[in-house]
Amino acid sequence: MKVKNGYKSGSSTHDEIGESHLWNSNATPLKDDAFDMSDETKMEKIEEHFKAIMNILGLDLRDDSLKGTPKRVAKMFVNEIFSGLNPESKPAVTLFENKYQYRQMLVEKNIRVQSTCEHHFLPIYGKAHIAYIPNGKVVGLSKLNRIVDYFSRRPQVQERLTIQIAKELKNILQTEDVAVYIDAKHMCVQARGIEHQQSSTVTAEYCGKFLNESVKMEFLNSIR
Repeated sequence: MKVKNGYKSGSSTHDEIGESHLWNSNATPLKDDAFDMSDETKMEKIEEHFKAIMNILGLDLRDDSLKGTPKRVAKMFVNEIFSGLNPESKPAVTLFENKYQYRQMLVEKNIRVQSTCEHHFLPIYGKAHIAYIPNGKVVGLSKLNRIVDYFSRRPQVQERLTIQIAKELKNILQTEDVAVYIDAKHMCVQARGIEHQQSSTVTAEYCGKFLNESVKMEFLNSIR
């Protein structure tokens, strides 16, 4: 039995870890050769395998409505909902001098989160609210949205997504004073298993000055 990234492959332990939303790294688990294959080849192979899945389910791929589905799914996986796996999709971010000497909290709220649960490959959707306190440099507001979108477009768990966004913001902005708050719904909870449509999941990462209770409350009050 092989052990990789702390997990025993082929064991019931691996399934249990997946269900309980635990992980052993803030990095998305990727194989070493994840980018050796071209996107075109990936789409061809996904199309082939998804066609096999549909056949196993008993679907008639000769039907006009279904025959193009494997190709559509393959294109969607590679170019759209999992495009954040590819480092080339990472948004280029330019910092600007803080000419106005703005030293207070900057909050960007209600950023769309559109991701995919890595345990069942079902959608996660909701809102992210992020804040930082400038440290000599500022960033264009739309770039904050793009950072959230980039890390969302990959198989995820919400806890990891929250930490990845915070870590990226700290690296870019060269400051520890960052906060990330995500409130999202998971279709793996709504459409299967317990099937509870009204519940949502909240995760947060507070760093630097946001660990101070008064600063944290200022942020939370601004997003409410």
